[in-house]
Amino acid sequence: MTGLDSSVSSDELINESDTSEEKEEIHTELSLHPSWQVENEQLYVLRFLNNDLAPLKPNQISLAGIELRDEDSGIEVTAFVRNSLNRVINFKELTLVLMDVNQKIVARHEFDLGVLGEVPGKSSRPWTFLFPVQSIYDREFSHKDWTIAFELKKKHKLDLHESWSKTISVEDRKKLEELLSSMGDPKPGEVNFTGLNARIADNQDLLVTMLLRNGHDKDVSFHQLPLIVEDATGEKIAEGGFKLEDFELKANTSRPWTFIFPASLVKKENPDLSKWRAYPIQ
Repeated sequence: MTGLDSSVSSDELINESDTSEEKEEIHTELSLHPSWQVENEQLYVLRFLNNDLAPLKPNQISLAGIELRDEDSGIEVTAFVRNSLNRVINFKELTLVLMDVNQKIVARHEFDLGVLGEVPGKSSRPWTFLFPVQSIYDREFSHKDWTIAFELKKKHKLDLHESWSKTISVEDRKKLEELLSSMGDPKPGEVNFTGLNARIADNQDLLVTMLLRNGHDKDVSFHQLPLIVEDATGEKIAEGGFKLEDFELKANTSRPWTFIFPASLVKKENPDLSKWRAYPIQ
């Protein structure tokens, strides 16, 4: 085996776990998918490799790398999918990452793991995963001590800019976190904008507070953001561009920000802000 073993909590990955307080190490038995037809020699090799794997702890799911091959269509990775639970598990769509010896991600792809079928309790099921060309970041890496692993989705959370952290009250922060929780996560790879508050200041400036939401698994930087604001009538009441210096929206986070339209850019007197929307200019 040229790959390493990576394990995650079954509760974190598929929201399933055994309730027993079993603490002993678990040795997983080889389990072939019904569609796999292998020669006796290959079966012997798979059994030998499986028996040589380190035992798992209770409530773990593991990927143990066997071998990988460079193909024109991508990188083929064969690994044992291991289940230490006492019962059968069924997978759905999950993201897997391929990492080099330094744990740097060289490929990332979402797989429909439902094709694995029912993976019996306390078993190891060999499977081959193809990371297609478009999912590969780097082909030039050592084919020794690599790792294939489940990518656990990070919980979407509130990330306040330093200027907000210093001024926001505990109560207002709690309200924002509750709002974020009630909204649910943005779609993977999506960046969207949600209006929080709009008001006309005493000096007739328009203050628009938005929640900028990043559904990407990477940080997103904004340098300039042109916005249009419409009031309850659907009429455009303001339009302007905003320079955002050192404004980085971290992966899987949402950040509130207030955009100030000077009175000179407000095109309507006494706009109806009982209902409004703001959106970037395409």
